[in-house]
Amino acid sequence: MTTSAFVRFSGVTKRYGDLTVLDRLDLDIGWNEKVALIGPSGSGKSTLLRMLMLLEEIDEGLIEVDGRPLTHMQGNDGLVRANERYKREGRSRIGMVFQNFNLFPHMTALQNAAEGPVSSLGLSKKESHARAAELLSMVGLGDKLDHYPAQLSGGQQQRVAIARALAMRPQIMLFDEVTSALDPELCGEVLNVIRQLGDEHDLTMLMVTHQMGFAKEFADRICFFSEGKIVEQGSPEQVFGNPQHARTQAFLRAVTDAI
Repeated sequence: MTTSAFVRFSGVTKRYGDLTVLDRLDLDIGWNEKVALIGPSGSGKSTLLRMLMLLEEIDEGLIEVDGRPLTHMQGNDGLVRANERYKREGRSRIGMVFQNFNLFPHMTALQNAAEGPVSSLGLSKKESHARAAELLSMVGLGDKLDHYPAQLSGGQQQRVAIARALAMRPQIMLFDEVTSALDPELCGEVLNVIRQLGDEHDLTMLMVTHQMGFAKEFADRICFFSEGKIVEQGSPEQVFGNPQHARTQAFLRAVTDAI
């Protein structure tokens, strides 16, 4: 592993009872790198994102961000599991967008995007609303600030969710199958926003996706997961154009129509 990793998974294992979802995972991700996680459902991709967001406890191993332990903290006799205060601090550097939007239905688009910086970062309401309005305009919703989620299309709701995550000024953005709940014609508008983020902002980005064409175009690196392990990884040209592992080859043959 390189010493320049911004995000590092070292021997990370996650189990649910007898089921091992991630199996001694080692993965380094560089600053500003865009990584697409692909593979069959149940292979551990979304679990990886949830552990990085500290929504799931790891069973073994260590996750570090910028050389600092994320899942653990320094105790009297070495590293111990992080307490809630430490995890909250670490989580503040990471934004995550889920497949099901998770917007507050009783709040407008502006209020949804502005709530986090007020409650978690201590920004004034005025500052937070200005930041939220700027971000909503950036994702093409400058004319929808006062609309409630029920008044927005699925694609628009997902763009509000992206603006809400960005309002926290994260260094890392996680996208968990963000187009899977959308009609096909709405996928493009969300993917265009993610493409814009990658082009215009210094963000380390991890995306779980079944949109192979977008992964091929967008990512600096593709990681193919199967049964809790990274079976193969490399540039999009390498993984899509000349996959080496039989499991990768079989998966890509099954999704050929999507590429």
